Amino acid sequence: MRPLIKDPITLKRIARFKEHKRALWALRILLLLYVVSLGAELICNDKPLYVRFEGRSYFPVLRFYPESTFVAGGKETRPDYKALRFSPGFSHTSGNTIVFAAVPYGPLENISPESLRTEAHVDVQIARIPHVGTVNVREDLTIARASQVDHFFTVAERELRGQVLDDTWPLSPAFRDALASRFRNTESGAISEVAAPTRGATTPPVLSLSTYKVRSKPPSTVRITFREQVPASAEADHLRFSTDLTMTPRNSKLWSDLDDDQRASIQDLARRAFNEPVDPVPLSIEGRQYDLSVRLKSIAWPHPPVRGHWLGIDSAGRDVLARVLYGLRISMTFGLLLVVFSMIVGVLIGAAQGYYGGKVDLIGQRATEIWSALPFLYVIILLGSVYGRSFMLLLVCYGIFNWIGISYYMRAEFLRLRKQSFADAAKCLGVRPGRIILRHILPNAITPVITFFPFSLVGAIGSLAALDYLGFGLPPPTPSWGELLHQAQTFRWAWWLILYPSLALFIVMLLGVFIGEGVRDAYDPRRFSRMR
Repeated sequence: MRPLIKDPITLKRIARFKEHKRALWALRILLLLYVVSLGAELICNDKPLYVRFEGRSYFPVLRFYPESTFVAGGKETRPDYKALRFSPGFSHTSGNTIVFAAVPYGPLENISPESLRTEAHVDVQIARIPHVGTVNVREDLTIARASQVDHFFTVAERELRGQVLDDTWPLSPAFRDALASRFRNTESGAISEVAAPTRGATTPPVLSLSTYKVRSKPPSTVRITFREQVPASAEADHLRFSTDLTMTPRNSKLWSDLDDDQRASIQDLARRAFNEPVDPVPLSIEGRQYDLSVRLKSIAWPHPPVRGHWLGIDSAGRDVLARVLYGLRISMTFGLLLVVFSMIVGVLIGAAQGYYGGKVDLIGQRATEIWSALPFLYVIILLGSVYGRSFMLLLVCYGIFNWIGISYYMRAEFLRLRKQSFADAAKCLGVRPGRIILRHILPNAITPVITFFPFSLVGAIGSLAALDYLGFGLPPPTPSWGELLHQAQTFRWAWWLILYPSLALFIVMLLGVFIGEGVRDAYDPRRFSRMR
């Protein structure tokens, strides 16, 4: 039999696939990504690639060296190479060198918050305090007493007594009715309205009456509260100070309105906030009152992307870039192993049913239907609780269910091909059934296996991410896209935990679909056919 790779039909199919540019580039990119992930230790690793110590070379990325190799009297555990690099015994000796990967963080390494000390900052909020005053009015709306209302009237507060409130701030009929009900000693609810000025008054305040309860006798005066309206643009200003007291944003309007003493005072508060809590303090700017609150934003997990951690840090203090890259390797390896295992089992079972037929086919079909009715997720939960979650257990559990679909296609192909003349000729020549199945019928029935392979790979990767997301997949702390998405469900504000794993999953699955389309078109025998 002619080798499959040299078969003219196979060569024609390969040529057709190469003509499908999108599929060809998708295959190249996906292979490149997988190859890069296989060398993830050379890209993201907390172990050095190379160490030069006292004239000798070491390669920690390839083999284990105990701490005693570099530190006199050290332990037999793995040394902390990042701390070793700055230790006096190492850094003070010329010729000693440590070379780390481009991203010196591993997928399981818990990053120390001290390494991000420069990312800590102090938030300063300058919030406008609205003017609030009160006016007590009699039933005829003349002012009996006034307190803290100079901001709302053009005359001095001491001159307001005896004046009619309605002359400066006309009241609405609803507000008048609320006042009248209080003078009648009738229970009334709270009411607020924006006053309408009549002549040369300041910005209209908000007038309000509190809830009124029935008393033993009607009141002689009723208190009206005046509250300044603060525009939304002037409600608050936010400043951020880094550890070196560099301020952002630099174009703050309120900051430019402060004098030098006030700026120095705020900077001093920010400096103190890095070491101790700071209570809010009042602040006066151009006659307006503000409330100044200072709060330290310390390092916490998860943390958004910063220099050195380009995709951010997850909720356990691990670098997201390293976990995404290692997760790609695990996802692709799991998908490939699962699909190959499923294809082999499905082909063997489907081939036996289709070739022998009869009772073998009948019993095999009934057994397959019963097996497919078993709840896969419950089986995963049960076996995981008994044997513990592991990569191999998940692969086997998924594999013993994933072969069912391809077995149906292979059974149909063998039922069709076993009656062909080449199969009958082989039987007449005395060829064993196993050889007929593997050498004669299978090469002609392999089309479903090849065309479904990319789509099955995409499905396996998506299923692994879904199981990890639900908590039934790989054991923690194994790097996984689904596990990162599960963290994102808890920390919904951490956009980097949603964006980057989702983007990686989307790209890999999209490339797999493109490859599958190209393979399907390459194996389509009616490529140029059309309906009439």
